[in-house]
Amino acid sequence: MTIPVPNTLARKIFLERQGLSRSPSRALGRQGLYDLIHELGFVQVDSIQWVERAHHQILFSRNQTYRPKDLQHLLENDRSLFEHWTHDASVIPSAFFPYWKHRFVRREERIRQNWAKWQGEGFDQAFEETYARIRDRGPVMARDVKAEDHKSGGWWNWHPSKTALEFLWHTGKLSIARREGFQKVYDLSERVIPAEHHSAEVDHDTFVDWACRAALTRLGFATSGEIAAFFDIVTPDEAKAWVIAHRDELQELALETVDGKPRASFAFADTMASLLDAPEPPARIRVLSPFDPLIRDRNRTERLFGFFYRIEVFVPEPKRKYGYYVFPLLEGDRLIGRIDMKAERKEGVLDVRRLWLEAGVKPTAGRLDKLEAELQRIARFAGMEAVRLQPGWLG
Repeated sequence: MTIPVPNTLARKIFLERQGLSRSPSRALGRQGLYDLIHELGFVQVDSIQWVERAHHQILFSRNQTYRPKDLQHLLENDRSLFEHWTHDASVIPSAFFPYWKHRFVRREERIRQNWAKWQGEGFDQAFEETYARIRDRGPVMARDVKAEDHKSGGWWNWHPSKTALEFLWHTGKLSIARREGFQKVYDLSERVIPAEHHSAEVDHDTFVDWACRAALTRLGFATSGEIAAFFDIVTPDEAKAWVIAHRDELQELALETVDGKPRASFAFADTMASLLDAPEPPARIRVLSPFDPLIRDRNRTERLFGFFYRIEVFVPEPKRKYGYYVFPLLEGDRLIGRIDMKAERKEGVLDVRRLWLEAGVKPTAGRLDKLEAELQRIARFAGMEAVRLQPGWLG
């Protein structure tokens, strides 16, 4: 029997699974931070610091007692987290490292095929030399190897985006030991990943089963394609085969989209009671990162929330509809608009330039009060002394 799920309930389920239904002011701490990231599955890392970097803002939007130094401790001291690739660079629990070994193997095969097309023979020696250099002399940043290699016009010039360091990182031989000024510092994985995770092995079937279960748990409900796309470590065919093989554990749902059309999805049958009793999220307004996992799957965002969002960083300025780096706004279970703002660090102000509300969302006094309270919280988090509302910011 297929269970119908109204659109409002579907949104609440997804928000709860994405850590956005609890109070954002509850005490967190390092263990709570680890638990939150484990619950999310990963947190995307991005270098742009328009207000705060994406990973910090993703975590702050879920808990406003979050402190970046705690994330740094978990990555660089406790080593319970590591940085690697999902659909993009991300912070991931180190306990997932054994499953990522399968991604390393697949990625190595693909990179080697591409390198053979780009460069012909000879790149293996460069990879081996770089690995040996780190093994014998310790961690390096890209600029260290680049400076050495440019003296002889070596492998570094072959292709600017496919260096030996990136190859060794993508294939699991190196890991990111720490960052200095957001630059990666690479070291041997066995010197970065805790031994119990680095040495553990899982077979292919266990890997696929874990990846699909972990994804569906964190999504709440999903199609096989959405399951595959969540971590981007299994193929769509593997996810589809997993759904077929585990139909006895799954409940089929008819998800109501914003246009009223049903969409077939699956959920774990033994979670249905909690899914159908998803809590109301806090009514406060939250500013989300453009890389927030709630909106990562843009098509899912449009189906569930009726919210069209595209980041315009790479769009030429004359063609931008909104702005270079515009932040989505979440109020309760609705995405109500977007805001253009930037931390002007020399002036010590959060500069708010423009607000766009979705059709039918009114700039009532109560709503604007909630928004301005959130802007004050973000300003403090970003180290700004004040919020500056530009003339005409309401549009």
